[in-house]
Amino acid sequence: MKKVFIAFASLVLVSFTQQAGPITEKEKTDAAKFLSETEDGVLASVKGLSEAQLNFKPAPDKWSVEDCMKHIAVTEASLWQMTNKAISDPANPEKRSEIKMSDADVMKNIESRANKVKTMPPFEPQNTSYKSMDEAIASFKENRGKLIDYIKGTNADLRNHVLNMGFASFDAYQMILFIGAHSNRHMQQINEVKADPNFPKN
Repeated sequence: MKKVFIAFASLVLVSFTQQAGPITEKEKTDAAKFLSETEDGVLASVKGLSEAQLNFKPAPDKWSVEDCMKHIAVTEASLWQMTNKAISDPANPEKRSEIKMSDADVMKNIESRANKVKTMPPFEPQNTSYKSMDEAIASFKENRGKLIDYIKGTNADLRNHVLNMGFASFDAYQMILFIGAHSNRHMQQINEVKADPNFPKN
């Protein structure tokens, strides 16, 4: 799991000072807003597409819109499973010195399409359990809804639960932002597919 985003190692890591301790109400509000906005962006990008449009690939080795959606959904669930486990484990504030990104850096760098990443096999669309676009969308909406509810109501000390992702370390709050940014990254990929000159008109 920790190797999933190892290719992000090419991102520029910026040193910073992040206040540790329980997150503030503003941080809860900001995260919930970001998660809601990125959910809306994904759903808008796939709304009303035909089967031909969902399955169109710009090239044989490229993903279709449906492929992107399946990847978003399976990664959403897996990233939260990893993050939730870290929150359940004992706090490790001594690891905070390993964090090199601010919250803003996390959102900016993870959603950026400037660095292309090859995902691990379990997260490739053909290897997910989703049999259809509808299944992937339903999973995404369900998990995103639960995550938004969680961040709105949690009193957990998210800043002092640190995860090492192989290429960088993040606290649990940042991992929640990571999840939203990841879906936004692939929403952009969906829009790239739709912008292809050979994308079906209907």
